[in-house]
Amino acid sequence: MDYILYEQNGNVATITINREKALNALNSQVLDELNATLDAVDLATVRCLVITGAGAKSFVAGADIGEMSSLTKAEGEAFGKKGNDVFRKIETFPIPVIAAVNGFALGGGCEISMSCDIRICSDNAVFGQPEVGLGITPGFGGTQRLARLVGAGMAKQMIYTARNIKAADAYRIGLVNEVYSAEVDADGNVVKSAQEVMLAAAQKMAATIAKNAPIAVRNCKKAINEGLDADMDQAVVIEEKLFGDCFETEDQKYGMAFFLDKNKEKVKEPFKNC
Repeated sequence: MDYILYEQNGNVATITINREKALNALNSQVLDELNATLDAVDLATVRCLVITGAGAKSFVAGADIGEMSSLTKAEGEAFGKKGNDVFRKIETFPIPVIAAVNGFALGGGCEISMSCDIRICSDNAVFGQPEVGLGITPGFGGTQRLARLVGAGMAKQMIYTARNIKAADAYRIGLVNEVYSAEVDADGNVVKSAQEVMLAAAQKMAATIAKNAPIAVRNCKKAINEGLDADMDQAVVIEEKLFGDCFETEDQKYGMAFFLDKNKEKVKEPFKNC
């Protein structure tokens, strides 16, 4: 892989988009490598995935404008489909995915973060959908996911104006779950950068998720995602089935047996099933 780094630490894996000289912009090769990396994740051992960008300046600055500038209508549709297919794979990935956003998350960068289950960022993060200023629409799901996350009115404002928003505003409108700042000592010296603090928080959150019953966590993701696309009557049926499925697992038997053990004599071990 030229532009994707992959690391697994226990039950947590991290994908880093590593095209730092181009601010991690998404071209066809990056999308292909990201797609292949997702396919190669060992779902028997990995229980949570973190996606981030190399360097402190940019998570993903957008899709590669140099590649897009000469595309025909058919080629533009094909490029949009390539990005949408990869981002939809992230969105429907069996395990939770956390976007750890550092610096610019513009266009395709905002869109890839929105395909993740949870978004956290450093305080230098900047989000936006600047496409109309380039004569195009968002093409990797931005018109769809942004409205679902922050509401149609705010999404339309961001997309129509092509104005970027800073981390604090992204938190205010619900686009990100948390914003992290640098850690400083009593004299005001930076001990850890905002990016370091944010990445550590992403790993801690991922590890917390990974400790829980993996089948239950996967079923929760499936229930939420599928339920959001259904009316409430259909959605609760989706939940009922996935809830019932859990009772066929060893994780359910172990988890409830431990809870009911009054003596708590046995040490609780990590859930085994995947």
